[in-house]
Amino acid sequence: MTTRPAGKGEGPERVGFSKRRAFPFPAGVIVLAFLVLLAEVADAREWSWLGVRIRDLSEQEMDEIATRHGIREGFGVVIVEVLEDTPAAKAGFKNGDVVVAFEDRPVVETRMLQRLIAAALTGRESRLTVLRAEGRRVLPVRLVSMPRPIVGERIAAEFGFLLRESDAPGEAGSRGLPGTLAAVGVVMRGSPAEKGGLRVGDLLLEVGDRPVLSREAAREALADAATAQPLSLTVRRGEARVSLTLPALEAGSRLAP
Repeated sequence: MTTRPAGKGEGPERVGFSKRRAFPFPAGVIVLAFLVLLAEVADAREWSWLGVRIRDLSEQEMDEIATRHGIREGFGVVIVEVLEDTPAAKAGFKNGDVVVAFEDRPVVETRMLQRLIAAALTGRESRLTVLRAEGRRVLPVRLVSMPRPIVGERIAAEFGFLLRESDAPGEAGSRGLPGTLAAVGVVMRGSPAEKGGLRVGDLLLEVGDRPVLSREAAREALADAATAQPLSLTVRRGEARVSLTLPALEAGSRLAP
């Protein structure tokens, strides 16, 4: 996951959750919001993907946009970064675009955009309206199925933790090849990860009964996890090997249609 300090006028960042039901993040952190609605499905092919980093508008930004472009424009979702070789990149989305509508339906927050993206079919043309300095622009885009590594990171975020690469060599590193263990970079307050005892700095060794001795392997294993079931993890904490069970997401905490 990528982080960066919050700039002037930026409010709390989150993984696409609404302000009313969001796990708090450390101040000044932006995380990858994948524009996918997680439900009780395990097949990643059912999940649509746009390929951008996003956040909600702050109140100050809403006021500035409304003053500049008119009161009806005082809402939206900011695109922080357009990822390379994604539907968003191919459709011409730009960093700083403010998404204000999906198929002519207003978008007021990240969670709403998630719902609309989730309801769209892959392979068909969808129209997103963005606001730029020169005004509104409609961008047609064909959504695709979410890549498995990103599905894995998204599921980790649903359980309330984010992964990063560590300096500790994994299976590949022990053989003299590039590769490091996945480390826990963020644990969200009040999340299943925190309740299950996961800590920042833990090194991931197993997901369920699958060894995950590289970050790539960890993401692959997490992609097969179901948020409706407890998640078993084995981590290295200092010199100790620790087994953890993260509780399943409650139905009310999952983003539902």
